[in-house]
Amino acid sequence: MTNLNGSSTRKKSPRLGIALIPLIAMGLLLGVGYGIYHIRPQVLLVAAAFITGVLAFFLRFSWQDMEKGIVDSIHKAMPAILIMLCVGILIGSWIASGTIPMVIYYGLKLISPKYFLVTACFVCSLTSLATGTSWGTIGTLGVAFIGIAMGLGIPLGPAAGAIVAGAYFGDKMSPFSDVTNLAPVAAGSNLFDHIKHMMWSATPAWLLGLIIYFFIGLGYSGEKVESETMTIILRTLKSHFNFNLLLLLPMVVVFYFAATKKPTIPGMLISSLLAGALAIIFQKASIPDVATAMNSGYAANTGVKAVDELISRGGMMSMMETQLVAFTAFSFGGIMQKTGLLSVILDRVMTFANKVWSIVLTTIAAAIVTAMVTGSSYLSMIIPGELLAPIYKQKKLAAKNLSRIIEESGAIIVPLIPWSMAGVYITGTIGVSTFTYLPWAFMNYLAVIILALFGWTGFTMAPRIRDDETQIGS
Repeated sequence: MTNLNGSSTRKKSPRLGIALIPLIAMGLLLGVGYGIYHIRPQVLLVAAAFITGVLAFFLRFSWQDMEKGIVDSIHKAMPAILIMLCVGILIGSWIASGTIPMVIYYGLKLISPKYFLVTACFVCSLTSLATGTSWGTIGTLGVAFIGIAMGLGIPLGPAAGAIVAGAYFGDKMSPFSDVTNLAPVAAGSNLFDHIKHMMWSATPAWLLGLIIYFFIGLGYSGEKVESETMTIILRTLKSHFNFNLLLLLPMVVVFYFAATKKPTIPGMLISSLLAGALAIIFQKASIPDVATAMNSGYAANTGVKAVDELISRGGMMSMMETQLVAFTAFSFGGIMQKTGLLSVILDRVMTFANKVWSIVLTTIAAAIVTAMVTGSSYLSMIIPGELLAPIYKQKKLAAKNLSRIIEESGAIIVPLIPWSMAGVYITGTIGVSTFTYLPWAFMNYLAVIILALFGWTGFTMAPRIRDDETQIGS
């Protein structure tokens, strides 16, 4: 029943069986449609949202109710969407200026295959820690490292896995990161206690990953690969770009904005404008050429296919497909939230939480389920955080336990989900599919295993010591 203004009345409370239908439908649509028939996920997510909307109608929710849920869900993702546009501009301008080609060139000359995976993971960790953005790191240095891996003959699965693991480790340990700031807000803890508490699980997972990358690297040639392809790439890059130390200035700008805690997006735009000026000065590009690279991406025309494929990327338009996935995923998640279907599922999961170990496992499961349903780093922390915070308070567990778990089981798992915004972004940016790099992103899932062990043993599960846990030292 609805009023004349379209608002719904006497809404039905969904049962668990009904609430599971959208999840099952989405799993089948994405598993069969995307996994087998390679149908674009946007269409499949719209279909899943439509099925959820039909259920919502029978639960007496109006279209206005569902539309509000969709808009609210997308609104929460707008900061990430804006950053995505800026990353597209950044990549296009950094290639046009010669910044990324120069990094690729000297990386090919200096990095040994034996230590490539360790180097890629470590450098991406430091960069993401300094900038607070895993996407920015992947979209810039990640692109460069993938280019180096192609030149050295390193398999792209391990290379991309090391890049993703490093970028997300630095992101979640950075006080400049949006997800790292959001997790303690959702759980009711504070930023610095949250970061310190994550070190117990994140650092061992990261170090284990580095050790594994080191031993994998021993299987690669210890000498630089002197192949005809790599020689052609080096010669082509050198002949088509004028390299100069000043081309590193766009990177310096991004690092400066991060180190001084200035807003990320203005820093990216200033860096892009600087890169555009450098493109005009050093690469003799015209203003329309630079603008085109920022909008549509840099289009290489070197005459060498390997180089053209390597550096023809970037631009705002390259982010459009990713944003379509984001809008459709958040439409599905918004209806699920507004109608209470997701809450019913999580509420049932919460009945399992009565011991410390079961609370931890329940939190991990809730974060992963939400991440898979919504494909959103933000929602995978906000929803379980808000629902489970009372349980942690009741069991006298510190809120920083909850904030640690929802970030490492939600936000850090999202890039391993093919239909998530992060998964599609990474695939579109570095050209490696999620399923290809997933097994090699060791840190992302080793941290979850370590958290489960901590929950089972009680190790590092801090007790609640004060009511207001937003104070440092809680």
